[in-house]
Amino acid sequence: MGAFLSRREDGRSSLDLLVPDARCAGCMAKIEREMQALPGVAAARLNLTQKRLTVEFRAGSGDAGGVVEALARLGYPATPYDPGQARDAHDREGRQLILAMAVAGFGVMNTMMFSVPIWAGLFGQELGPATRVLMMWFSGIVGAPCALYAGMPFFRSAWRSLKARRANMDVPISIGVILTLAISFSETVLGGRDAYFDAAVSLLFLLLIGRWLEHRLRARASSAAADLLAMQAPTATLIGAGDVLTATPVDRVLPGDLLLVRPGDRLPVDGEIVSGASELDNSLLTGETAPVAVAVGQTCRAGALNLSGALRLRASARSADSALAAIARLVEMGAQSKSKYVRLADKAAAIYVPVVHTVALLTFAGGWALGLGPREALIRAVAVLIVTCPCALGLAVPAVQITASARLFRRGVLVKSGAALERLAEVDHVIFDKTGVLTLGRPRLKDTAPAAIAMAAPLARASRHPLAHALAEAAGDGPLAEDVTEYPGEGVEGLVDGRRCRLGKAAFLGVQSHAAETELWFGFENDIRIRFAFVDPLRADVAETVAALRARGLSAEILSGDLPGPVERAATAAGVVQWRAGCTPTDKAAIVDDLTREGRKVLMVGDGLNDAGALAKAHAAMAPGTALEASQNAADLVFSGESLMTVVDAVDVARSARGRAMENFGLAALYNLIAAPAAMLGLVNPFVAAIAMSGSSLVVTLNALRTGARR
Repeated sequence: MGAFLSRREDGRSSLDLLVPDARCAGCMAKIEREMQALPGVAAARLNLTQKRLTVEFRAGSGDAGGVVEALARLGYPATPYDPGQARDAHDREGRQLILAMAVAGFGVMNTMMFSVPIWAGLFGQELGPATRVLMMWFSGIVGAPCALYAGMPFFRSAWRSLKARRANMDVPISIGVILTLAISFSETVLGGRDAYFDAAVSLLFLLLIGRWLEHRLRARASSAAADLLAMQAPTATLIGAGDVLTATPVDRVLPGDLLLVRPGDRLPVDGEIVSGASELDNSLLTGETAPVAVAVGQTCRAGALNLSGALRLRASARSADSALAAIARLVEMGAQSKSKYVRLADKAAAIYVPVVHTVALLTFAGGWALGLGPREALIRAVAVLIVTCPCALGLAVPAVQITASARLFRRGVLVKSGAALERLAEVDHVIFDKTGVLTLGRPRLKDTAPAAIAMAAPLARASRHPLAHALAEAAGDGPLAEDVTEYPGEGVEGLVDGRRCRLGKAAFLGVQSHAAETELWFGFENDIRIRFAFVDPLRADVAETVAALRARGLSAEILSGDLPGPVERAATAAGVVQWRAGCTPTDKAAIVDDLTREGRKVLMVGDGLNDAGALAKAHAAMAPGTALEASQNAADLVFSGESLMTVVDAVDVARSARGRAMENFGLAALYNLIAAPAAMLGLVNPFVAAIAMSGSSLVVTLNALRTGARR
């Protein structure tokens, strides 16, 4: 197993394992707790969405075999994680659930055909003893085999758990089903009044529906990451000796390999440009729609779209370690995280099995002691086992968390943890940076005479500089300059209508600039010079966003390192009264600290390196996809695109998720407060218990699907 360890430069190593039998919050808590207790293990984290266990070892440690053996002792066989194998296992599980559900459904319909006459009579007449027993036998002949087959997913899980001398949630389910069948056969043989074959198969049918819904929810969460990875190039063009080109699967590309990326192709891996120049569309990675000029020596990220020239790329990372794969892992992490609600569900699940078995045993012993007889006492104990199944509790938080993360991803927001959603739901004050947050971070040409724009446009169209792009965009389509030469860091020179001209910095054209604005200069040789000024415009929905936050009870302010004039104009346009200009990184972090001491819960939205400290100190933090990596790492959520209303969407979904989680806890608690005493008092038989328990799981799951739904 040591060959599957991923080793790092600092001496630490990690191991990824596929744990196909992990399926609930209790499994996650138990596996992580036991793995972290192993010698040499620094951390262990299980992603229920992908059933992927990541174990990190301390420097000098790395007993992969010991981890696998420990998992086997717990009743969770594991294999080295392989995405294809995980996908196959997920599909296989789905097929097995559908088949088991179909068998259970068949059993329910046909068992009911014989059970209903027992309850209600046949053709309006009470059944005689012989006919009643015959109907019970028919019900058992159909229902028992269907129950045994449909219950195999639960029986296998319970058996593995018991072999490991532990009890998971499938143990009481399995005991309840087997005892129900045993009691029913006993009643049939002895000529009793009632049999519960219909209860056993109905219980399994409804449980399988809940488990299949959970399966679909996990598929939904993992599809967000899959959607990203699907945008990655499946193959790469490898340049071998003698410039021989070979198409190879992207997962076989190694650091140091030389690759050819043609125009129209996506970069398969992260790498450095060895030769060629082009423009890249990084919108998949950053949400930034403007093309970015790249040349020799620059680093590019996987997932970027090559727009113009052919590039030779020296791979710097494997596809699994690319920037795009890192974003996909970010999505996966957001779908399953250890929030306080998950921890609460973990604790409840951990005490469930011993408590419910004790209650069932006391029900049986107490009923027998009070004169009910062993038969009636056992029926009540079985009803207790069935009706108190904690499936609703196990689904309460993960279903909400998965749904919330998936909904936000569809709206352009990556959630890094479920705990971040909880904190975001609590914020009451929002701090915005200006440049790159309230503004687009993309320059646009200020009002300029059309004739001047038309003169400079041919040369601007031939340049890859962002300011030249903005000038060319303002001019629209048209001719290109000839004999163009670009001077890196200075500007571009060429011929327009046979006249030599330049476009670039003031010094490049021999003029002095004293303006504080971003600018370009243009001029023909030995002629006048024309100045073009650029601004970074506000996002179109800034004022709407601030108004929406205020309507939700949140106050807002702007902290910027810019000059007072631009900050005041931005604040006025946004409708923000409170603003501060000229803030240093220390100032921003100190302001957040002061607000926290005052009892405010701050949401910081920033993108620059000077925002990283404030982002880390805030109660919750968001950063745009165009932000520096340090800022994105410090943030809890990352949003893409030009709309700032995604901040409001995130707050709404976070509040909705908090509400749905608390509703689910309340529903699960209320159900058990009513159902458990009813079963102990004999008011609920096993059939009614099966319907009630499964109904509670369905209610919790369907309630979770309402999380963040647009009204």
